[in-house]
Amino acid sequence: MKIALLGYGKMGKEIEKIALERGHEIVLRKTEDNDYKGLESADVAIDFSIPIAAVTNISTCIKQQIPIVSGTTGWLEKYDEMVALCNEKNGSFLYSSNFSMGVNLFFELNKYLARLMSKMKDYKVSMQEIHHTQKLDAPSGTAISLAHGIIAETDYAEWTLERAKEKQIPIDVKRIDQTPGTHSVCYQSIEDEIEIKHTAFSRHGFALGAVVAAEWIVGKKGVFNMKDVLNIETV
Repeated sequence: MKIALLGYGKMGKEIEKIALERGHEIVLRKTEDNDYKGLESADVAIDFSIPIAAVTNISTCIKQQIPIVSGTTGWLEKYDEMVALCNEKNGSFLYSSNFSMGVNLFFELNKYLARLMSKMKDYKVSMQEIHHTQKLDAPSGTAISLAHGIIAETDYAEWTLERAKEKQIPIDVKRIDQTPGTHSVCYQSIEDEIEIKHTAFSRHGFALGAVVAAEWIVGKKGVFNMKDVLNIETV
């Protein structure tokens, strides 16, 4: 399989390593200093760039009928626009805020716990996410996905980085060097607390998931996410 890497930072390099180990070929390593030469020969593109570049990368691939897998966060105000473009062009587009298998299981666990806690009004929810100091967006896309999972199952209406008001989910953001990613969700009452947490030990799990998603999407049409790739049924 021929892969175009759109973004060649630490994640791009980790994806390249795994892709080569799995017998794939890299035909483009896109940075801000070069163009899309080589994209036309790709079977699939993997976008781990920066928020300002993601929409251009995704739309370019969709218009050229190159299946695109994106893990860039911080651009989701344009997500519906990319979905509409993909449907219009009969393209192939897969987005996930996190490609780790463990995190995607954690997403489902989070929604199930939120559903259980929705009637327990004595408990208040809070979240924390910790990442490395080079991460540009805050909160992380994974934290936002977790918050939306809670909102879908409860009376909470939105998340906030400030002191939470009624029906707001507070997210505490920390940036610590050499931290791949930790996310926790806590329900606390006067009597006790319930907490679930996912801790990543390295970037390898994220990169492997992105390559598996790229392998999966080739030959398919539509808009997908990691639940489709991993065949995870909604709890």
